[in-house]
Amino acid sequence: MDLDLAAVRAFVAVVEERSFGGAADRLGISQQAVSKRVAKLEDRLGTPLVVRGRAGAEPTAAGHAQLASARALVGLADRMTALAGDRLRTLRVDVHHTWLASIDLVRGFHETAPDAELGIVSSGGLATGLSALVAGDTDALFGRATGLPDGVRRVPALLEPLHVVVRRDHRFAGHTRLSPGALAGTTAWMPSIEADSEWAWFYRAMGHDFGIDYDTSGPDFGLEGLIERIASEPSRYTFAGAGTRLPAHPDVVRVPLADPAPVYPWSLMWHERNRHPALPPLIAHIEDAYAPWDPTRFWLPAGDRAAFPSARTARTATSPHTPPQPNRANACAPSHEPRLPPR
Repeated sequence: MDLDLAAVRAFVAVVEERSFGGAADRLGISQQAVSKRVAKLEDRLGTPLVVRGRAGAEPTAAGHAQLASARALVGLADRMTALAGDRLRTLRVDVHHTWLASIDLVRGFHETAPDAELGIVSSGGLATGLSALVAGDTDALFGRATGLPDGVRRVPALLEPLHVVVRRDHRFAGHTRLSPGALAGTTAWMPSIEADSEWAWFYRAMGHDFGIDYDTSGPDFGLEGLIERIASEPSRYTFAGAGTRLPAHPDVVRVPLADPAPVYPWSLMWHERNRHPALPPLIAHIEDAYAPWDPTRFWLPAGDRAAFPSARTARTATSPHTPPQPNRANACAPSHEPRLPPR
């Protein structure tokens, strides 16, 4: 069965932009053309791939199942174009997902370097993002850096505080801020936790240190499905980063965690052989914007602390054009993180 690459690209753009209009702007075509291309792909595969909701376009269950393959097809096509010589015009930056805090880091860089041509990629995590980085399909990658392969380097980018997300009448909702110790003995609903993913290790460490259990039952229907479920069940709660753009809902509120505030450790990663001219300015911008870890206010997993300098530790400038320092490229974590005892 032959597939139309333009239709596959339209499907990926709609999911990543969460709207047909945003996909149209990204692809430089009309919204009607995007709709026709997605409909063509759905007809070819014999199943709906995208549904429109109050918070935007979301993939169906079949769409979720096809998304990784669709991204792979688009990535291979883009790599062929790159090999033809077009690639240096665009710095391809993997932000994990466009609704996460990482997109604001890229937007901040764009404001300081408006002439830099940027291409935003959403790999969904290290499992696919690192292989694309090593292969040269992307130039930079944001995420929690762990188990980095040889040649991949990183700098600390952001320590993002976490929020508790609850229904308005939940017992946590009346707080202006909440200590993670107050969550001891409770169970957070986290359907997006994938076994052995970089964020699963983070939340496992957090649960171990603060006595929090997790319900990872799904399926994961995206952010809109997550918020609808929280709104419908007064006993449930989940976590989200302070910079995560959650769909607005009148019955759902966010409560910041504090004393200490658990922070998700974002790094910027790249391959040391990459010589894209816009990469050093991006790295320098991220290093300049990084706010050091304050251990009196924030909690980090023990395995991440060495890679995130505190206010009492001087930053070390890092560039893809400077010689690599021993044990520094992969300082964020060992290749095999410690197994924490299940709760």
